[in-house]
Amino acid sequence: MRGYDFYVYILASGVGGTLYTGVTNDLARRVSEHRDKVAASFTSRHRVTRLVYFEHHTDIEAAIAREKRIKRWKRAWKTRLVEEHNQDWRDLFHGLP
Repeated sequence: MRGYDFYVYILASGVGGTLYTGVTNDLARRVSEHRDKVAASFTSRHRVTRLVYFEHHTDIEAAIAREKRIKRWKRAWKTRLVEEHNQDWRDLFHGLP
């Protein structure tokens, strides 16, 4: 049986900047779309292009539920999640497989 890959991710405009949470089945492609401002959207208007956090899921329903849960979080909770895994808010895009 083929495994499936889904990712919940957080983009930022910079350290402590504007945050965006999303879900995708192709993280590199989706982040590239945000970076290239493919669509007139929240991320393009606010220059949110730095991948600062992501997590892998194999079940789309779990990934969507997690994305929705994180979107409802207070900003401080999202910031803590990012800093627990990426204290310096490095752009993780270039390290993607």
